[in-house]
Amino acid sequence: MISGHLADSTPYRFLVPDDWNGTVFVDMDFAGSAEPSPTAQRLVDEGAAYGGTTRTVTGWNIPAAIANQVEALDRFEETAGEADRRITMGSSMGGFVAAGVAQHHPDAIDGVVSMCGGLSGTVSQWNQKLDTVFVLSTLLDPAGALPVVGIPEDVPGSVAAWQQRLAEAQETPEGRARIALAATIGQLPAWSESAPRPTPRDTDAYQRGWYGALAADSLPYIGQAMSSRRTFETLLGGNPSWNTGVDYAEQLATASPAARHVVDRLYREAGLSLEDDVATVDRAPRISADPDAVKQFELGTEFDGRISVPVVTMSNIGDQISTVAQQSEYQDEVDRAGNSHLLRQTYVEAPTHCGFSDAERVAAAHLLLHRLDTGGWHGRETPPRMNQVAKSLDLGPTRFIPFRPDAFNRPYSPSWG
Repeated sequence: MISGHLADSTPYRFLVPDDWNGTVFVDMDFAGSAEPSPTAQRLVDEGAAYGGTTRTVTGWNIPAAIANQVEALDRFEETAGEADRRITMGSSMGGFVAAGVAQHHPDAIDGVVSMCGGLSGTVSQWNQKLDTVFVLSTLLDPAGALPVVGIPEDVPGSVAAWQQRLAEAQETPEGRARIALAATIGQLPAWSESAPRPTPRDTDAYQRGWYGALAADSLPYIGQAMSSRRTFETLLGGNPSWNTGVDYAEQLATASPAARHVVDRLYREAGLSLEDDVATVDRAPRISADPDAVKQFELGTEFDGRISVPVVTMSNIGDQISTVAQQSEYQDEVDRAGNSHLLRQTYVEAPTHCGFSDAERVAAAHLLLHRLDTGGWHGRETPPRMNQVAKSLDLGPTRFIPFRPDAFNRPYSPSWG
């Protein structure tokens, strides 16, 4: 094992097999666990070195976390010798950071496996989260008693207050319709971890899925919307999100047809006017961003598609934190930059944040390794091939599916104002 501390005191640790094959994986969250995950252990058993850092020092300082991945790889090579292939791999913020290394330090790595990282961009994804909470606030908390931005120090209190308000709304037809509207505009999955994936034909189950993802599951969307926002607002010294100029009627009109169908039906059942509620949201006073906070936040990262190494992304379609529509924005940026040949995106039919099996994680790593070994993808990213590889690993369920995410509705514009 190779271990130590980086310049900013972040710990790093790598497992190196005796028959190391020259490949090394770096993962932002590896050194925070006492034991390697089955994913890491399988890749080590196959001959790769696997290690990384933690987020304990950097937190929401994404540029620093990105730089730490490169420094950790350099420290590894000082002891183990030069690697043949350096790969960034991670989940959630770790997946975001892994993709960030490809944009900011392309010469330092050979490939990326980014899992459940969102990837629309720091500013973009939090603008969309602002939209969700803004609609909820306008329609369920018109007095503005609950925070949307400027989250107070008592984060648990804010989360509990929001969960109570949402639980009360869930008890009424009017509240359920309005929760559905906010979830649709925020492009949340209608899939609670406590129930099977619902069909849009079952309106009640679909709405319960939205409510579970938003407020009732083990990692509720509203909880992260309070806790993470408090953390990065404190780090940045201001609010980096805005909804000035956003047309919420247009946001609804371009939402998933299935979601719009459910919202329409819920509003009819509640005896409410959907048009009136959307107009109320569009008339509500808007939230402006702190320009300095935006400039800092966009550094960590707004993706521009200019990748020069192969990138594999894996997203589960029921992820309530790193919502799957963000993947379409990343794909669009890569396409516009002319680099689509370097990107392959895979999708797993599972709920909750980063809801992958170890079989699926290792299969994603194997897809990248195949690309690095052969110089081509050769159709290995298709769901049948991914499921075949994952099943052979005997590390859990295999649920890769064909999937096309909805267009992300809050892309970043550098001319935001």
